[in-house]
Amino acid sequence: MRCLNAIGLGACIWVAMSVTSALAQDDGSSNLPELTLEEALVRTVSSNPGLVAVGFQIDAAEGRLTQAQIPPGPELDVALQDLLGRDVHRGVRSAEATVSVAWILERGLRERRVSAARAGVALSNVDADIARLDAAAETARRVLACLAFQDRLGNALEAVRLAEETVAAVRERVTAGSALEAELARAEAGHARAALNQENYEHELLSAYHRLSAQWGETVPDFAAVAGDVAALPLIEPFEALLARAEGNPELARYMSTRRLAEAELRVAEAQSRPDWRASAGLRRLEATDEIVLVGTLAIPLRTSGRNLGRVAEARADIARTEAEAAATRIEIETALFVLHQELNHNLQLAAGLRDEVIPRLETALADTRRAYELGRYGYFEWSVVQGELLQANNDLLEASIAAHEVVIEIERLTGVQAALPPEAQRGAP
Repeated sequence: MRCLNAIGLGACIWVAMSVTSALAQDDGSSNLPELTLEEALVRTVSSNPGLVAVGFQIDAAEGRLTQAQIPPGPELDVALQDLLGRDVHRGVRSAEATVSVAWILERGLRERRVSAARAGVALSNVDADIARLDAAAETARRVLACLAFQDRLGNALEAVRLAEETVAAVRERVTAGSALEAELARAEAGHARAALNQENYEHELLSAYHRLSAQWGETVPDFAAVAGDVAALPLIEPFEALLARAEGNPELARYMSTRRLAEAELRVAEAQSRPDWRASAGLRRLEATDEIVLVGTLAIPLRTSGRNLGRVAEARADIARTEAEAAATRIEIETALFVLHQELNHNLQLAAGLRDEVIPRLETALADTRRAYELGRYGYFEWSVVQGELLQANNDLLEASIAAHEVVIEIERLTGVQAALPPEAQRGAP
């Protein structure tokens, strides 16, 4: 099974499964294909509008690197001396013309600036990875929302079917004179409520499709349904294994890149504490003797105490702040990971209990109650109560399954790696 790990997120628990949308399409869109999670992620990473700005940030950082690599340009200096005076200096008879080229001796400063610019490029790339991961995680959430509304609509359609059967059974008894008209009215009201609930999920599902399409800049969905199976519950790794992977959190990776940038900026600030030297060399023509001589200068600024102490202190404080923020983030990640793991186990236990214990018994009870109603042993009230309990249990199972998948997405967003075991490992699990 190919997972989101291929592009930065390991959250494709349901991508190998397939489910048909229960939504009836009357506008011809039923001819459109199903959309898989993997396809949605590829579209997101390649066309998400929010990721466009990230690319420009990288371009800007690379531009700063290119600029840092350019050495200072030389300067051409032309000087005229001893002209337009009196006597011997009258006119240009004693003039001296000097043409020289000057350049700055950076003494390692440019190399440090280049290192800082490279660290900035690395940080921009980490930010881009985080942005892509966030976009992929949001797409996974929206895919899950589509799957959830598809299944909710399926449950609503099942409720409508049961309500139709109930109305038919109650009408038969009313016609036979063994039930009151009030029971038929209640059954028909229940059917109307179920139909309204179906309509609600139909428009919610359509909105979910549009929200998903917006992830890659489309305003009209080009798919008829989303493929996946919410009922396929994930088998998560032990908490200790997830905790060991917490160091792969992209936010921690960003702090590492931020620290490298701060250290490079510190070296630049320290280098700037040493003033640049300025050297020049050229030729001077002496008009009086018609000679050309070689001249040269070396300008060494006088050192002043504390010339760049403020920037050095600022860079060191940035390094310390980055380390403190990384430590605080690591604690937050580990705590959130523990809470999410507990929540996931709770949802999995709830879903398993509903699926294996509650729903089978309610299905048996519903079948028995319906037979008893048809035989006149139970009234409409008893039948409708059991029917409602079964529908609610199915809805509770669906919501617990959805919540489990939501937690898995968040765990994988925290760790940056796939948290659910692959299907072959799940088959071998006890």
